[in-house]
Amino acid sequence: MRRKEGKNMEKARKQVEPRPYSLPDAAELLKKVHFAKFDETVELAINLGVDPKHSDQMVRGTVVLPNGLGKAMRVLVIAGGEKVREAEEAGADFVGGDDVIQKIQEGWTDFDAVIATPDMMRSAGKLGKVLGPRGLMPNPKTGTVTFEVARAVREVKAGKVEFRVDKAGIIHSPVGKISFDAAKLAENARALLAAILKAKPAAAKGKYVKKVVLTSTMGPGILIDPAEVDAALAAAA
Repeated sequence: MRRKEGKNMEKARKQVEPRPYSLPDAAELLKKVHFAKFDETVELAINLGVDPKHSDQMVRGTVVLPNGLGKAMRVLVIAGGEKVREAEEAGADFVGGDDVIQKIQEGWTDFDAVIATPDMMRSAGKLGKVLGPRGLMPNPKTGTVTFEVARAVREVKAGKVEFRVDKAGIIHSPVGKISFDAAKLAENARALLAAILKAKPAAAKGKYVKKVVLTSTMGPGILIDPAEVDAALAAAA
């Protein structure tokens, strides 16, 4: 099986020319060379000219992708009082207070996003060790600690993604599924790029976006034309 996958990957790589591609062309090519037997996640990897070890060069934020992620997001809201009904009416899959917090501490993690009201964060703070490593801990900076739970739920359901630069100065973020139209993948990727450009820290010096690559779970990486960054920059202005 591995040998066959190796041959498939080798064949896919040979179809990618050693040059930068526009986002629509890259998405089209990624779909063409796709060989996996499942609906792969398509991801954008952006190398940034920042040093994440310095807090003033940390890059993080959120963006609502115009075409969503092609995945039904299971949203948990930690809230009490009238906010419970508000969350349920907005389409939250799970809503609760201390009972839900206890359940998570006991090992339950059957959800894709967590939103909490500020008054619940004293209790929800206990979940850092469980939710933190999974990238699910509610945070005011990403709009997941808020009293506006209905809006937060709707945004997550619509395809809101959180991005954060890793220790190597790279952001990896999903932009859809391989089954998406190439134009929709390109549109999502441009929206992500624009959001990352808007999140540029004032302390970042030199070239901010060094390299952009479009890839899929099993597919080859395709280098993206720097002109796409310029276009996203114009859109972000």
